[in-house]
Amino acid sequence: MTDATPTTDVTRPLRRESGAFAMLAVDQREAMRLMFAGDASPAADGSVPADVLAAVPDSVLTDFKLKATRILTPYASAVLLDRQFVWDAAMDQRAVASTCSAIIAADQFVPGNGEVVTDQVIDESIDYEAVKAQGAVAAKLLVIYREDEPAQKRIDMVEDFVSRCKAAGLISIIEPVCKAPRRGGEWDWNAGVLAAAQELGDLGADLYKAEVPLKGGGTDEELLAACAALDAAISSPWVVLSSGVAADDFPRAVEIACKAGASGFLAGRAVWRACIGASDVETALETDAVPRLQRLVDVVDRVVGSR
Repeated sequence: MTDATPTTDVTRPLRRESGAFAMLAVDQREAMRLMFAGDASPAADGSVPADVLAAVPDSVLTDFKLKATRILTPYASAVLLDRQFVWDAAMDQRAVASTCSAIIAADQFVPGNGEVVTDQVIDESIDYEAVKAQGAVAAKLLVIYREDEPAQKRIDMVEDFVSRCKAAGLISIIEPVCKAPRRGGEWDWNAGVLAAAQELGDLGADLYKAEVPLKGGGTDEELLAACAALDAAISSPWVVLSSGVAADDFPRAVEIACKAGASGFLAGRAVWRACIGASDVETALETDAVPRLQRLVDVVDRVVGSR
């Protein structure tokens, strides 16, 4: 859906003046712990040893998330935060810039089968009215898409989530992520990204957060065509995430996606990943992550703002 940014659009609080979404994700959980563990090599069965993850306490994640939120949100139109490690602290400390809207992650991740996230459910501990009172303007739900699992379960969950957000007056954001089928064997990740959009992109969510087709690879023409197919499948405004795309390649991917109909990004790793484990995290965020975020903002302002 090529987005004309109407003045009555419910997603307006998440946008910049240009009409573009320039949103920061800091809601990674065990995946971020794994980054702090040095992306430790998995065991033979694909799992990450518990003692490796246990060596990174929760406080390390919370500290990084708070610093990233304080330093980066002055440049973002919205920030996505998780309840588990940072939401309450960020709200209590007013870490989010006044010009940046707050989004709460409404998903609970289920580990297993050697994955830090093998499945997810709606986080039943979240009171939508309460988080709105704290400052949330939107909520986000991750949706794991596997071609060999029942579509109706995903559809029901998305419709339930959208209904909860609507009742609380929160903007609803869904984030379908394609994973390998449980049965194993060969599979087509890129086809799954499109199939997820075709299945879930017209269920009433206010914003769709998509994986970048081709993982940001291919020629400009190939990536543009793949993004155009996503645009045709999604009835709401949509943005791209950065997981799976090299940080230095992400600005190109964002630009091509926006030319095909996307309206911006909601990304974390492409902005702050290089700062994980830095001896001086605040300096790293200011000198590396801020310029990366500013470059992405410039891209979406230019492309989306010219529509």
